Amino acid sequence: MTPTEQTHATSATGATGADATTTGTSGITIPHDDYERPGGVRTVSYSTTVATHTAIHTDMNGISRLTGGRLMEWIDEVAGIAARRHCSDIITTASVEPLVFLRPAFLNDIVTIVGTVTHVGRTSLEVRVDSFVEDNLTGERTLINRAYLTEVCLDENSRPKPIRYGLALETDEQRAEWEAARLRVEQRRERRAGERA
Repeated sequence: MTPTEQTHATSATGATGADATTTGTSGITIPHDDYERPGGVRTVSYSTTVATHTAIHTDMNGISRLTGGRLMEWIDEVAGIAARRHCSDIITTASVEPLVFLRPAFLNDIVTIVGTVTHVGRTSLEVRVDSFVEDNLTGERTLINRAYLTEVCLDENSRPKPIRYGLALETDEQRAEWEAARLRVEQRRERRAGERA
């Protein structure tokens, strides 16, 4: 799909319930939701964001390892750009979970960070961000961190605003991520309800 086709594709009528989906002849799945999407849908690849950094001295801690704070800064930036691309609106980060450091990055390492939208709700969306260290000789990437960030779409008064675009899923991995994200969204709601009780 071209960017224009992505923004104007729509789900078939008659789907009901949060679990209903529509799969077109192209193999693209459009999860059904109960929200108005005046812009149609956008594919995951439409907003996928990749950033690459070289870990330099100012990024290091006292033992020449990339600081967690610097990596978190890069992760937040990539997630924010992916969310802005999908929403075409102002966004802000609401939460990060989990943030698991799998292995360190060292001075002069090439760090590549990839952000993809995994789920879109009424006013918020989830972005998965994978961080890799890239081997300069082979190009092989080793995962060093995976995080899921919740981003909220805002209006001009910094209040939550409905997201105009749904999400079209192109691969089995993206469909699995959508289902896993739905469970994470429910868990977050339950935690918030418990905190208010």
